[in-house]
Amino acid sequence: MRILATLFCLLLFFALAGAGGVLYVFYHYGQGLPEYGQLADYEPPTVTRVHAGDGRLLAEYATEKRVYVPISAIPRRVVNAFLSAEDKNFYSHPGVDFLSVVRAIVTNIANYGTSRRPVGASTITQQVAKNFLLTNEVSYERKIKEAILAFRIEQAYTKETILELYLNEIYLGLGSYGVAAASLNYFNKSLDELTIAEAAYLAALPKAPNNYHPVRKYDAAVARRNWVIGRMLEDERIDGAEAETARGEPLRVRKPDATQVVEAEYFAEETRRELARLYGDDSLYAGGLSVRTTLDPRLQAIAERALRGGLINYDRRHGWRGPLHQLALEEGADPQALLAEIEPPVGSDENWQLALVLATEGKYAEVALADGSSGRIPMAEMKWARPWLEEQRIGASPKKPSDVVEAGAVVLVEAVSEDAEGEAYEEGSYALRQIPDVNGAIVALDPHTGRVLAMVGGYSYARSEFNRVIQARRQPGSAFKPFVYLAGLDSGFTPATLILDAPFVLDQGAGLGKWKPANYTMKFYGPTPMRVGIEKSRNLMTVRLAQTVGMEKIVDYARRFGVMPDLEPVLSMSLGAGETTLMNMTTAYAMLVNGGRRISPTLIDRVQDRHGRTIYRHDLRACEGCLAETWSGQAPPQLPDEREQVADPASAYQVVGMLQGVVQRGTGRRIAELGLPLAGKTGTTNDNIDTWFIGFSADLAVGVFVGFDEPRTLGPKDTGSNVAAPVFKSFMAEALADQPAIPFRIPPGIRLVRMNAETGQLARPGDRRVFLEAFQPGTEPTGRQVVLDGGYNPNTGSTAASGTGGLY
Repeated sequence: MRILATLFCLLLFFALAGAGGVLYVFYHYGQGLPEYGQLADYEPPTVTRVHAGDGRLLAEYATEKRVYVPISAIPRRVVNAFLSAEDKNFYSHPGVDFLSVVRAIVTNIANYGTSRRPVGASTITQQVAKNFLLTNEVSYERKIKEAILAFRIEQAYTKETILELYLNEIYLGLGSYGVAAASLNYFNKSLDELTIAEAAYLAALPKAPNNYHPVRKYDAAVARRNWVIGRMLEDERIDGAEAETARGEPLRVRKPDATQVVEAEYFAEETRRELARLYGDDSLYAGGLSVRTTLDPRLQAIAERALRGGLINYDRRHGWRGPLHQLALEEGADPQALLAEIEPPVGSDENWQLALVLATEGKYAEVALADGSSGRIPMAEMKWARPWLEEQRIGASPKKPSDVVEAGAVVLVEAVSEDAEGEAYEEGSYALRQIPDVNGAIVALDPHTGRVLAMVGGYSYARSEFNRVIQARRQPGSAFKPFVYLAGLDSGFTPATLILDAPFVLDQGAGLGKWKPANYTMKFYGPTPMRVGIEKSRNLMTVRLAQTVGMEKIVDYARRFGVMPDLEPVLSMSLGAGETTLMNMTTAYAMLVNGGRRISPTLIDRVQDRHGRTIYRHDLRACEGCLAETWSGQAPPQLPDEREQVADPASAYQVVGMLQGVVQRGTGRRIAELGLPLAGKTGTTNDNIDTWFIGFSADLAVGVFVGFDEPRTLGPKDTGSNVAAPVFKSFMAEALADQPAIPFRIPPGIRLVRMNAETGQLARPGDRRVFLEAFQPGTEPTGRQVVLDGGYNPNTGSTAASGTGGLY
């Protein structure tokens, strides 16, 4: 008995000592552990998706591409696969599986001294503790902390919550965080479509995804997958037949379907900048935002084609700048090998390809292509390639292929099947191509809301990320004039008011010389109706009108319309000498056609957080009637118009009418060929450096800018009317095709009077060129008119020209 008592006392002592040791370890290592309560509010980094207006994907931003799925939406077969592979006793242990720990210790002791990898015994709860709260340090201290945290986590959270955290956090290779992303990346399936074999493969990955790559390490991947299937069978999570079928299933990886992505790089980048400004980089790249933008993919594609086509056409008119490379062709050289060493230029069209000129004979240039094929460039496809000269001038027309290229030239070509007259070419014919060195931009927006529907900031985003819609500040030239004329209309003048078109000289002060503005034609036209001044873009008339109404008033209008917030009050600014952006100009024109109401351009309609809550809306108007779940005959909801009135609607409409005359009879008359109710204004700066066309239909405002990034002349005869206006025309022709022709909306208080377009006087019976002019009540012409000469008599308040009494 004494021996038994002694043994009992010894066992009790060691038990108490062991328990004390365990308590001490828990106390010692349990101090200062991370707060596991943060797991309750855990929101893993998830991808932010930006969508076009029709719902198609525009861009994704993420540090970890993860799709978070609640445990209730994860199929049981997927859960079972991970439980069998990682923690079969998950639902019965308190956070640490002691039986597995003992088994691992015994196994590792038996394997000591061998090359076998040590066996672990971490439970899913321990992995959650490590992944969320600890580091990946390999040490006994970390394992102890991991166990302590696992006990605490099990006390605080349900098993289902722990599983949800684990299955959404783990990294499974191929950039996949969480089981949902892995299912898509490996098998192009949602979780509920996975087979047992596919679920088992995903469950085989947590320990070391790279060791079981489905292509590079196929055999190891299949073996590991089959091991998981065996564990599932052993745990009775599947039956024998299912296991046999799963083992026999080949491991096939399927690339994710090509998502319907809208290509709009400049728009996407500007949206990214705006989101970063609103919410910061952390929310942008990890917040799981869902963003609906204003982009109209159809109009965006049209804008891309119109701008690229316009820039290419301008570039071809200004000559050939030579081949990309000139190689010395040696006898027996392999053209394909030579081309393989040359990188295609950034920004070339997707249909263009590199070609090496082999010979120039007769009416063709023989070429070899990078794919090993050969072809020829007909002389008809090289006639445009006159040599480029300084100041955007061109040399003599080429007569034969050798005038353009010679053997060894590396050029860009595009396959063609017929010539300009529609005559068929023989197979293997190519046209000579050249990337423009000029650049430009186009933007289209809804004039009633400010929603940006399309935006192209340059010829190629890959070539230059500089967005010329938003970031380029250039002189608008004559495109600014409508705001001078608007100020004149609000000062009591009318579109029929006569303004003197004659020499104008202004002494600028000591040592500054005299300012002598001139018309583009270098001619003078005498007293001319205001309407003609804007239709023909007469500088001298504009300056005189600005001097009459006062530059302070014009500065105010430029600020009100957001064209230039700090315009200098000097007369040269009335001709567009200040700097602004294409977005500002297009928005300002939109405020003319919408009746003078303020709008702010926006690229974002709505932003929702990861939980689907709307955290941003561009349109903040309340609409209780919009919340009705069903329609039961009630009237559609009426939204209040809260837009600020920045100009008299009647005056704004008069400007719209005059801008319509620009298209019908003035500098934009090439657009009249479309036969649509369109209006707009050209803009050209000194030395033809910047060219613009800003215009609109009743429900679409569009702005175009073309110029060199490093300002220089576009050519002696290149203006807004033949450089920018064709881009606008091309866009509108396609954008408004099959659309009803909607006339400009006439506001209350406007009287339409028949006028003679040639004389600017009231129309008489038998007059041919008659149009309807808009007048405000009491301003209709009576037959007697004064002529504005830019002078102002403060004693009488008169702006009439002197000498003849102003009667014309």
